[in-house]
Amino acid sequence: IRFNNEGNMFIADYAIHNILYVAMDSKTVSVFAHDSSMSQPNDIAICKNNDLFASDPDWTHETGKLWYIKNDGKMKLLEDSMGTVNGIEVSPDEKKIYVNESIQRNIWVYDLSENGNISNKKLFIHFFDGGLDGMKCDITGNLYVARYDKGMVIKLSPEGKIIKEIKL
Repeated sequence: IRFNNEGNMFIADYAIHNILYVAMDSKTVSVFAHDSSMSQPNDIAICKNNDLFASDPDWTHETGKLWYIKNDGKMKLLEDSMGTVNGIEVSPDEKKIYVNESIQRNIWVYDLSENGNISNKKLFIHFFDGGLDGMKCDITGNLYVARYDKGMVIKLSPEGKIIKEIKL
């Protein structure tokens, strides 16, 4: 779940391949974006201009896709040959996007252009155990990652160094 500048909610609806929009004043739910080729939209990230990115894992085949969703609901497939994508986050300066592959335990970082294109994919960090889930950046660019098999949240610097392990 992410909120736009007006406080309205976006929800990844994995069951019906949608990104839902909830108008918070009326609690009206509508389909914001849909593509039948999506497997299971899972996590979303949002930019200051309300453009979205969505992870789209296919757990059965341990693969996944990365989507860009313009603030008018138009979708564009950015990458379709990833592992089981899960957590996704845009850096505070909106120059990077982070995407993790839960089962493969990789976090990738891409350069992000103003029009939503990605380039220069690099391995940000790889873990040898413990699956990866949701991610969120703080205002200084540190990345917090849920590690469900480890029972922790890990804090990473913008350079991909482990700062802290927060046991839960």
